Amino acid sequence: MPPSALRDRKRERTRRALLEAAVEQFESRGYEAATVADIAAAAEVGTRTFFNYFASKEELLFPEPDERVQAAVRAIATRRPGERPVEVLLRALRAAGDNPGDHLGDTLAARIAVLRAQVSRTVPAVSGRAAYAQLASQQEIARQLRAAFPEELDDVGAAALVGAVVGAVSGALTVLFQRPGLAEDAEALQRKIQETTSKVLAPWLSQPAPAPRELPGEQTQLLPDIPLRPEPEPFRPMGTVHRLTQESLQRSASDGLRSLPGVHRHSEDARV
Repeated sequence: MPPSALRDRKRERTRRALLEAAVEQFESRGYEAATVADIAAAAEVGTRTFFNYFASKEELLFPEPDERVQAAVRAIATRRPGERPVEVLLRALRAAGDNPGDHLGDTLAARIAVLRAQVSRTVPAVSGRAAYAQLASQQEIARQLRAAFPEELDDVGAAALVGAVVGAVSGALTVLFQRPGLAEDAEALQRKIQETTSKVLAPWLSQPAPAPRELPGEQTQLLPDIPLRPEPEPFRPMGTVHRLTQESLQRSASDGLRSLPGVHRHSEDARV
């Protein structure tokens, strides 16, 4: 094995040892009571070594955020034919580990997620970091989703979709993570996280596919063919009424002619 690969494996082991030690310290003593020196000692490294891996104690609660976002971006880029935006988004979040059904891939990450939610309630620095990390992740995922579906999503629509799904999952899990003793059984925790996430995501998964977009030069028929104006009906005389009306008009015309000078005398002479 090349020396560089050996160094990478050693660094990964040290990093994981620090995370495991931090989780043990936070769970047993509390986040604020545990110090960087305590965590480093439990991981059998020095304090200087600790800061080679993590910039601060709060960073222990946010492992690998950039890697998770990149995993989501790769999932969006490899979308399958016929997938809806929401389906691609859900698969991207699973790939990123933000779907806690396989949160970061192991039970250690699930315990970190529980600690992060609990500590965020009382430690402003952790709360602010959590809000910033989630917002930055959502913005990048929404941008990639918008680029993948330019005909179906605009900037606002992509942000709304990502915010709705991530917000719903985060809100439900925040409540779940407040339950005391939840992290004691890591396998049971994983199952509970998966059940909660599936329940929250069910409405999006059951949505029908959107109607096809209208192509240029085509017109979508929404209603049956209806004439724009009624065809004129043929004229039908109104029987006796029509006959009497016509006779009255003829009499009026005849009377009018007789009233003209010379017309009456001419008519009388004609009768003689």
